[in-house]
Amino acid sequence: MQKLTEVAKLFLKLGCISFGGPAAQFALMHNETVEKRKWLDDRQFLDLISATNLIPGPNGTELAMHLGFAQAGWLGLIAGGVCLALPAILITLFLAFLYVRFGTLPQAEWLLYGIKPVVIAIILQAFWRLGRKAINDVLTAAAALIVFVLYFMHINEIALLFGGGLAVMLFKNIRQLQNRNCCVSLVPLGGMGMLSQVMVNFSFSRLFLVFLKIGAVWYGTGYVLLAFLQGDFVERLGWLTTQQLLDAVAVGQVTPGPLFTTATFIGYILGGFKGAVLATIGIFLPSFIFVAVSNPLIPRLRKSPWTGALLDGINAAAISLMAAVTWQLGKDSLIDIGAVTIFAVSFILLIRFKLNSMWLIAGGALAGLLNLLFR
Repeated sequence: MQKLTEVAKLFLKLGCISFGGPAAQFALMHNETVEKRKWLDDRQFLDLISATNLIPGPNGTELAMHLGFAQAGWLGLIAGGVCLALPAILITLFLAFLYVRFGTLPQAEWLLYGIKPVVIAIILQAFWRLGRKAINDVLTAAAALIVFVLYFMHINEIALLFGGGLAVMLFKNIRQLQNRNCCVSLVPLGGMGMLSQVMVNFSFSRLFLVFLKIGAVWYGTGYVLLAFLQGDFVERLGWLTTQQLLDAVAVGQVTPGPLFTTATFIGYILGGFKGAVLATIGIFLPSFIFVAVSNPLIPRLRKSPWTGALLDGINAAAISLMAAVTWQLGKDSLIDIGAVTIFAVSFILLIRFKLNSMWLIAGGALAGLLNLLFR
């Protein structure tokens, strides 16, 4: 019970401060679970990142489930995922209430102005530590470099992860491949098929099923999620306007935690509190199932020379994608001398004095507020 309580407290805290998407969430979790609490080592942490990248759903929340399981078993898996998402769900519910009541959203640009530079510093620290473990020879370095370049050529992230993993696996085992007649078959993860959309009248069951479908098949960035939501709720069902959808996605971006809480906002708009609950359960439920099924397989994958090499390649590709996302986040966030100063101070405090990331993010929020008041 003590371990379960520790898992719940940790991920509730991280759920309150995990701005910046999966890369930032990975960095925060690495700092808390590997460096501070020693729940697992860097290699095990990297393998869990690879496992989350191979299944649909919100990667940050799924990594929280894996880490919760590592510390407190099956109840820890549930607690990790629920507690990471819960703060964002509650904040989103409150914003949805304001939106329905007043027809507009509070402005939060000042908050992100101060927090994003801090997030970049946190990600860079984790990137340096994990990168040295994941990219440890010429082959993984080459795979990481190629993935980094191809990302900016707009190649699908999942294709890059699988491609990097397969390339490293084949090159590392090329001699065995030449000496043996072996057949490697890859079985893709199954997902729910597209649901037929024929009814236009709102129903709670339809709301739940549509979000269940999205949670079961969604890979990639927030732009992919936006495409799913646009296709289902705006075009096929006609339940939302494009502006309402954009407002919902904006709420998911300015709140901490997973972007999947966009579903909470949409559910509340369409069906009040009941709609928010059903939408939230629907979109998150597949992730819990996928993690529960895949978690016991990870140690077995590492033991095999073939699948172990596959994990090495995916780890290198994942670190490379993390670097690419950080580069983009930096271009969007370090827009003036104030933001650069926040980043530099945060990085020094993190590296030199090992200041807790929670205090850094709180300081970033304060700096953003001061910038708003005195600019």
